[in-house]
Amino acid sequence: MLDATVGAAKVGVVPEHGPTTPMYPTLWKLHYCYGGLFTNFGGVKTHCPLTLLYIIPLASFPLFKSLRKSIFRNKSEMVHTKALTVAAAALLLAVPAAADGIYSKSSPVLQVDAKSYDRLIAKSNYTSIVEFYAPWCGHCKNLKPAYEKVAQKLAGFAKVAAVNCDDESNKGFCGSMGVQGFPTLKIVRPGKKPGRPTVEDYQGERSTKAIADAVADKMPNHVVRLKDGKVGEWLAQENEAPKALLFTSKGTTSALIKALAIEFLGSISFAQIRDKEAEAVKTFSITEFPTLVLLPGGDKESLIYSGELKKDPIVAFLSQVAAPNPDPPAPSPRKPKKEQKAEPKEAKGTKKQQDTTDSTESAESAEPEVTIDTEVPSPEEPIQVPIAKPLAPPIPTISSTNDLKESCLLPKSKTCILALLPSSEESSSLVFEALASLADIALKHEQRKGHLFPFFATPMDNEVNAHLRKSLGLSSAEGKIELVAVNARRGWWRHFNDKAGFGVKEVEDWIDAIRLDGRGGEKLPDGVVEAVVEEDVHDEL
Repeated sequence: MLDATVGAAKVGVVPEHGPTTPMYPTLWKLHYCYGGLFTNFGGVKTHCPLTLLYIIPLASFPLFKSLRKSIFRNKSEMVHTKALTVAAAALLLAVPAAADGIYSKSSPVLQVDAKSYDRLIAKSNYTSIVEFYAPWCGHCKNLKPAYEKVAQKLAGFAKVAAVNCDDESNKGFCGSMGVQGFPTLKIVRPGKKPGRPTVEDYQGERSTKAIADAVADKMPNHVVRLKDGKVGEWLAQENEAPKALLFTSKGTTSALIKALAIEFLGSISFAQIRDKEAEAVKTFSITEFPTLVLLPGGDKESLIYSGELKKDPIVAFLSQVAAPNPDPPAPSPRKPKKEQKAEPKEAKGTKKQQDTTDSTESAESAEPEVTIDTEVPSPEEPIQVPIAKPLAPPIPTISSTNDLKESCLLPKSKTCILALLPSSEESSSLVFEALASLADIALKHEQRKGHLFPFFATPMDNEVNAHLRKSLGLSSAEGKIELVAVNARRGWWRHFNDKAGFGVKEVEDWIDAIRLDGRGGEKLPDGVVEAVVEEDVHDEL
């Protein structure tokens, strides 16, 4: 729901060039918003002034209207002339430059960009919610007050971040994250492997409570729930390591104890015991609930927390036995080689003293007050960051049964790759990942001027989609995208195994295997191509 597309709808502008579909219109429009004046459909380049219509904001609606009148002739013909392109470009230049982000530096919302996302979000032990927005987007501005309240409510429990997709340096990154409209909210949860989080779209209500509850539900739970018979066994594990026990009357694990376990992940083990576990309650002489007990480890006496049940004072209490984890992770220190060479030789005692000072400063920096950064880190920091790539144009989407047959499924058709899409309501992040990978591979081969068979996406409402899924024995599960290679001329097909995901490397390896393997794949079931022809004749009635 890009505001630019809303503006287009108000004057009745309907894209009449390039393959698209009502179910996946934003896959095509996204390229116009983020790309240049050149588009690519099936290898044919078009220099079209209509592309400018999708990047003029609503504030310049009169310009939009006048530009549309000059581009369309008789409501259906498009005039492709250099003069119109120059005129359109002049109108675009008259539009004010993109505004700064809608969140100020003092906002509780963490501002993230393509460079800092990996360090601040992907590698964090905390769950995050990230808003992808554009400053000119009306819905984004309406969401801002509620979103800032979410950030205040979840402070210390989860990260609430935002990315300005209108910033030139972030456009490629937003595209790679599958952003197709503003605002887009995505919940990022730590994965099993550090730096490889799970990302999912937030589809709930845009209210403070709904968003905060959804994020809290996705918080990692590193708290073990113990019963009487298991307490001794748990305490015996790594006896010298510190542990924390929460005695509570509640059966659920609170966001507070989850956040504390995240804060001290790897240094303090956390467990929760119900008041019903009489033996454990008696052993630790617990008389009221909740009560937090800290076991420093070994033969050291246990400590009982008696302060306010809030995160910061509890963190200070637990810090007696272990330091909280820095978040984001501290970058690896690098020794300045040039400065070391320039330093005069010092006595051994002096160098030891310097090393002691450095280690003391490092230890002090590891114990800051637990806060969430609200400013983007300086680009001068020595950290490795992902490089934002230009957004590749999306692969063509074919809705018509007849068009798909003519492009790929005639008896003499050669190899083509088909992305069988689910319905738009069921689309998952895997769909966007698969389409983005295909687009990147197509662009890569185009830039190399290499020969590659065509890629097409076909929505669920295309009868061929359902027919191929059924005939080839493919999944019809909700939200499931299927990639298949089909060669109607030689009568074979090959299925992409998505167990490893739809990353560029996995999809490209599959495509390369098809290109280099002359044996093709499995035999096409009898009647697949003929059935498509019959269905197409029926469509024309």
